[in-house]
Amino acid sequence: MVRRKDIDGSMSVPTFYGKELRWKREAAGLSLEGLLEGSFFGKTYLSDIERGERRMPVELARHVDRVLGTDGFFERHCEDVRKARRGPHAAYFEKVLEAEKHAEAIEEWCPITFPGLLQTAPYARTLVRSAHPAASDEWVEEKVTARLARARLFEDDHSTPEYWAILRESLITEPILPPLEMAEQLDQIVELAERRRITPQIVPRTCGPYPLMAASVKVMTFPDAPPLIYIEASYSGDTIDDPALVKQYRKAYDRLRAVALSPEASLAMIKAAAEDYRNGKQPDRLE
Repeated sequence: MVRRKDIDGSMSVPTFYGKELRWKREAAGLSLEGLLEGSFFGKTYLSDIERGERRMPVELARHVDRVLGTDGFFERHCEDVRKARRGPHAAYFEKVLEAEKHAEAIEEWCPITFPGLLQTAPYARTLVRSAHPAASDEWVEEKVTARLARARLFEDDHSTPEYWAILRESLITEPILPPLEMAEQLDQIVELAERRRITPQIVPRTCGPYPLMAASVKVMTFPDAPPLIYIEASYSGDTIDDPALVKQYRKAYDRLRAVALSPEASLAMIKAAAEDYRNGKQPDRLE
């Protein structure tokens, strides 16, 4: 008979949840692989949950409850773990925030703004302030700091996900910042590209109709879990894991990549625009 390990009630909710999961699994005599049999998740994913480092998706919680016979315990407490993780980010973004840290590849299409992972402080501050004009300076700075912290993904050579950003030409040629700050924003993208941390591509305004014209999309794939799609509006966002919809978005993203400029031509355009802003000029549009 497995002896129950002591669980410290003062620990964080995710850690408490993870330790309870591990105890139930071991009490049932199951390995990580054994508990996951019949699911689409890998053992690293489950191990991270047991250490309190990753949240349990509801579909996995249902699988665990079914295998362990825990009468819906883990599904019921998924929401407690999600709430415990809340920070400066919007609640609807929390699943994405965690997923970014574990992704093998992240691919974004951003027709309206530069993606959060690539934003400088002035750019992020401008967006936050425009969306929340009555917010206090302290609240805005908390949001900006949290957004910039996400870019730590690009600091570790070994764990950096493959990152692909498809950007609309208007982001380069229609600035929302003063010229020098706009140059700084573009320089950051150039620096990350030259360090081979990201691959940017530009969709020119002259390309005509193209896929995903009306949506900002993030595609995330993982070594140990099914892929996720994230779509976002001004004050809301949604994660999609339905296999049929994920496949549809995946195909649309690949078709969009086909109409974009090559990475080399795109990077040259971003460099030229940054130089123009530094010199007080308006970058030329592609004709």
